[in-house]
Amino acid sequence: MDFTPWSLLVDVGLVSLLLLLGKLLRARVRWIQRLFIPPSLIAGFCGLLLGPEVLGWLPLSSQMGTYAGILIALVFSCIPLTSASQRTGDGTSRVGRMWAYSQAGMLLQWALGGALGLWVLNLFWSLDQAFGLAMPAGFCGGHGTAAAIGEAFSRYGVEEMQSLAMTAATVGIIASVIVGMWMISWGAAHGKTSFLQRFEDLPPELRTGILPKDKRSSMGEASFSAISLDSMTFNFAVIALIALGGYGLSKLIALAWPVLMLPVFSCAFIAGLLVRWFLGKVKADEHISKPIVSHLSGAFTDYLVAFGVASIKLEVVGRYIVPLLILLAVGLALTLAYVFWVGARIHRQYAFEKSIFTWGWFTGTMAMGIALLRISDPDSKSGCLDDYALAYLYIAPVEIALVSLSPVAFAYGWGWLFVTVCALAGAGILGLAVAKGWMRPQNKTDV
Repeated sequence: MDFTPWSLLVDVGLVSLLLLLGKLLRARVRWIQRLFIPPSLIAGFCGLLLGPEVLGWLPLSSQMGTYAGILIALVFSCIPLTSASQRTGDGTSRVGRMWAYSQAGMLLQWALGGALGLWVLNLFWSLDQAFGLAMPAGFCGGHGTAAAIGEAFSRYGVEEMQSLAMTAATVGIIASVIVGMWMISWGAAHGKTSFLQRFEDLPPELRTGILPKDKRSSMGEASFSAISLDSMTFNFAVIALIALGGYGLSKLIALAWPVLMLPVFSCAFIAGLLVRWFLGKVKADEHISKPIVSHLSGAFTDYLVAFGVASIKLEVVGRYIVPLLILLAVGLALTLAYVFWVGARIHRQYAFEKSIFTWGWFTGTMAMGIALLRISDPDSKSGCLDDYALAYLYIAPVEIALVSLSPVAFAYGWGWLFVTVCALAGAGILGLAVAKGWMRPQNKTDV
């Protein structure tokens, strides 16, 4: 279908229908509940199957693949508005271990993908030098980072990266659940778990995703009277303004330093930090509702996943299917080894629960990590999410830098330097953990 002024409405309307269908299936179909498949992923698969790539039954437009770049800019615009301020006094060894474990794993996964693409797979296939980055972009970052890396590489003429990274993200989500559930069963059988809950014993809201009335909460506090400006309008307007500022900043940087074509999403994050600082200075930050912004970010992410999967170019995936499968298989195997081997040695207490959470977000999404954690730690006694929330304050800037700078490095022939820096930084962080006494065999009596 050619793009017309009404195409956006048709695309959004059809994908909204598929999201509702995905939600219905999640609420009703048992095996979908067991795999914790998110409705947005179901919608994406349906859009891919029923859209122009396969059956052609849905009149989705040819511009559908461009929406992911816009949506990820909106998601990154929300992050500075919802993130907690950095607190002092929280740099305990427990949070430090979580930081070292997560940050080193992320850097080593990017180094692994880059090295496989540069020096291994290119021995047998003629591939773009950045081919291997599809794996860490899709695994550790999920569909959001896949969209971001695809948008960034497209500015350097590597149009295939978005389909490859989206495919990696989709495979990663499926693997995170299947392998994660198997690891939970294995851990229970071998005495590795501290608190285990069977799927049948999980509360209905975790299985179906539908909250009962007594557990529903407000989506946010209204700061304005609707007779003047609706609070939802205000919060969305701030997000959209930040995204526009990111777009303008990206263009300005490209004009001033053509070699440094930063993607819109990373510039939107910078613009968001500036807007947050300005709102704080003029005492207007109290009008921003973090719950509303968080829900808007969640909505953008749901549509991003659905549009991202539905817009995968199967011709591109088919062209690279063998090296892509090798890349993803090696990535999954070594990520699994890192997550559980290092996790058992770096966490003093509840190592299995913290490792299963990390497996979920290292291969799928944060939501998948939380889903696996809720099965192995239903009452959140491990403190895993608290530790991670504080550690992520230091992880987030590195993650954004990886996604923003990797296209620049590979586009100008510095891929080997990028891989080397990631590998040395990851190894250095693990070395720091050893030097500080954070890494040793797990001791269950140690708090």
